[in-house]
Amino acid sequence: MRWGILGAAKIARTALMPALNAARGAEFAALATGTPRKAQAFTGVTPHLRVHDSYEALLADPDIDAVYIPLPNHLHVDWSLRALAAGKHVLCEKPVALEAPEIDRLIAARDASGLLCAEAFMVCHHPQWHRVRQLLADGAIGVLRQVEAAFSFHNDDPSNIRNRPETGGGALYDIGVYPCIATRFATGREPGEIRAALEVENGVDTTARVWADFGDFSLSFYCSTRMAPHQRIAFHGTEGVIELRAPFNAGVAAAAEVVVRRGYDETRIERFEPVDQYRLMVEAFERSALDGVPFECPLEVSRGNAAMIDAIRAAGGL
Repeated sequence: MRWGILGAAKIARTALMPALNAARGAEFAALATGTPRKAQAFTGVTPHLRVHDSYEALLADPDIDAVYIPLPNHLHVDWSLRALAAGKHVLCEKPVALEAPEIDRLIAARDASGLLCAEAFMVCHHPQWHRVRQLLADGAIGVLRQVEAAFSFHNDDPSNIRNRPETGGGALYDIGVYPCIATRFATGREPGEIRAALEVENGVDTTARVWADFGDFSLSFYCSTRMAPHQRIAFHGTEGVIELRAPFNAGVAAAAEVVVRRGYDETRIERFEPVDQYRLMVEAFERSALDGVPFECPLEVSRGNAAMIDAIRAAGGL
């Protein structure tokens, strides 16, 4: 599969370019950017890369099969639709949409085109999350009663797109989506009642404290772009606890480990070999697009996540 990237965003340079260059069956073939200086960071690693000076030119490139879209959040739906209309498979950075109903347009366009369009939730492809899902299904900690999570980093730059409301900024869209997708992925459950308290600066949520009722269990988490870097998640059951020390950026924040505790004296640590979860995501995307293998995070799952973020924002007064 021959890939193009729309825009020279940092995540494209640091995460997706290495993943595309390493993934089996993938070729990183083209980049669209109007800034030659930014293109140099890509062509220096991938010398054969074709560089288009506009997104439209890349979408018109007949030698491109799929595109990755790392544009500012408010542009995701529009350019995903344009890419599908141009006959390209689409892997779009999260959040794929700023409101759940927008994803209905993507689902309709996906189905009409026969192409694959999906959100780039790399965590759904990491082996540690597949292991957590299996442990929960097997009753390794008894009946799940509580999930607790945290994800934070510090960024108070007012010019950064994460701090600008017009570009779909905010802690929830940037990192709050991860406790939501991880809990839903691991348990297969959807939330009911949601409560939230948000700290807002210049129209953008910078810290969110969230409680969500899943029936038999609850999820409580906080996310912030005004705190020191930190991430954790724990699944607390009637007979034990499962903890992930690097649930979202395994290999960057810390090594991937699943800790299973039953009481104070019985602890088992399952360690995972270092993997590039972005490469695993790309390879899974290709298997789905080319061979019809079900994708771990289809747009229907993304819609549920967007609906949860919508509910959190509404509960917090946004």
